[in-house]
Amino acid sequence: MTTASTTPVEVPRTVNPWAVLTVASLASFMVFLDTQVLFVAFDDIRASFPDVSFATMSWTLSAYTIALAAALVPAGRMADRFGRRKVFLIGLVSFTLASVLCALAPSAGLLVVFRIIQALGAAALVPASLAILLSVFPPAKVPVAVAIWGAIAALAAAVGPTVGALLVDAWGWPAVFLANLPVGIIALYLGLKLLPESREHTRARFPDPVGTLLLAGALTLLALGIVQSDQWQWLSARTLSVFAAGLAVLGWFVVRTLGHPHPALDLSLFEDRSFRWANIATASFTIGFTAMFFASIQFLTGVWDYSIVKAGLAMMPGPTVVILLAPQFGRLAGRIGQRTLLVPGGLIWAASGLWMLAVLGTEPHWASHLLPGSLLAGLGVSMVIPHLTSAAVQGLPTDAFGTGSAVNQAIRQFGATFGVALTVALLGTVTPLNALDHFQRIWWMLVITGVLTSLAALALPRKAKAPALDTLARGELA
Repeated sequence: MTTASTTPVEVPRTVNPWAVLTVASLASFMVFLDTQVLFVAFDDIRASFPDVSFATMSWTLSAYTIALAAALVPAGRMADRFGRRKVFLIGLVSFTLASVLCALAPSAGLLVVFRIIQALGAAALVPASLAILLSVFPPAKVPVAVAIWGAIAALAAAVGPTVGALLVDAWGWPAVFLANLPVGIIALYLGLKLLPESREHTRARFPDPVGTLLLAGALTLLALGIVQSDQWQWLSARTLSVFAAGLAVLGWFVVRTLGHPHPALDLSLFEDRSFRWANIATASFTIGFTAMFFASIQFLTGVWDYSIVKAGLAMMPGPTVVILLAPQFGRLAGRIGQRTLLVPGGLIWAASGLWMLAVLGTEPHWASHLLPGSLLAGLGVSMVIPHLTSAAVQGLPTDAFGTGSAVNQAIRQFGATFGVALTVALLGTVTPLNALDHFQRIWWMLVITGVLTSLAALALPRKAKAPALDTLARGELA
C-alpha cells in the first residue's frame, strides 16, 4: 500500500468544494437511480422475454453488480494513477452510452452484456467521485460531504421506484435506461467545467489482472449456485459442484493475492481496524438492503396486487427519511464518531424486519402495516449507509483514497450481488398459498443482517479520528 507524500501542493483558489460535491452527487444519483429503477422494471423486462426464467432474468441485476464489484478496485487505481477527474469523465461517458445500448437491447443475453458495460462505467464513476470529494474538503467537513453524497444516493432510492414505475407505465422498460441520457449530459458538462484534477503522489503498479478475473469468476459461480438452488435443489450434485468450484476459485484468488506484489485487492488495507470492520458491516447491511428493495417490489405487485406505479409510490417514505436525516447524522458523526450511530442503526434496521414479520399479511394495509416498517427502515438506513464509507477510509493515506473507497464500494456490490441471489433463492416459486411464508424468509434476513451490522460496528473506534486526512486541509492536489 502506498503512503502519502509529505510535500503539500497548494489548492487552486478557484476550486469550490461544494460545486465539486454537486457534480459528484449528480453522477452518484444517476448510478444509484439506475439500480433502483431496475428493481421496478424487472417484471416488465421479464414480460418482454417470456421464454426466460425468473432466475435467469435476475442476471440483468447480478451481472451488473458482479462486474461492478470486480472492476471497482482496478478503476480506483486508475483514478489514483491517471487522474480522478479524467477517470470520472471517462466513466460518465461509458455509463451513459451503455445505458442507451441497454434500452435498445433486442435479447436478454445482449441486455446482460450491455449491463456489464454499464457496470464498468459505474466502476470508474463511483471511486473517482469519492476520491475527488476527499481531496477537496477539509477533514472536519469530510463526514458531512460523504453523508450528503450518500443522501443523494438515498434520494435516488426514494424517487427511483416512482420514477421507474412512471417510465415503465408510460413507455416500457427501455425508458428507465434512456432516462440516464439527459442526466449524463448535464453531469458531463458540469464536470468539464468544475472538477479539479488530482492523482496519487507515489506511483504504484496496477492491480493483478488475473486476480481481478479470478475474483469475478468466484463471485459469478457462487451467485449462480445461490440463484439456481431452487431449480437445481440445494443438495444436488450440480449445485454442490458450482459452489465447490466457486470456493476453489475464491481460494485461488486469495492465495494469488497474498503472494502477488501488486494484488487485485490490497489485503494490507484490512490491517486498519476501521477499514476492516466498516467493510464487514458494509457487506452485511447491503445484503439486507438489496433484498428488502427487490423483495418489497415483488411483494407489493405479486401479493398485494398493487400496480407498478402504486408500488413505486408505496416505497417512497423510507428513502425520504434518509434524505432528510442523513445530512444531520453526518454532522453528528463528525462530532461523536460513526460507531455511535452505526450500532443502534443496525438494530433499528433489524427492528424493521421484526415489524414486517409481525404485521405484514396477504391483505393490503399500507398506512397501518407497511408505512411504520418503512419509516423504521429509513431511520436505520440513514444511520448506517452514509457513514460506512467515511468510517472505512478515515484512517487511510491520501494516495489510497481511490483504492480504499473502491474496495468499500466493491464490497457493497458483493453484498448487492448476494442480496439479489439470496432473494431469488429464498422466494423460490411463489404461489398464493406459500407467498407469505416465502416473503417472511426475506424479512428474517433483514433482522439477521441488521444484528450482524451492529456487531461489526462495535469493533470500530468509539470516535472517528482522521489523522490521515490532515493533509487534505492543505489540499494536496496534483
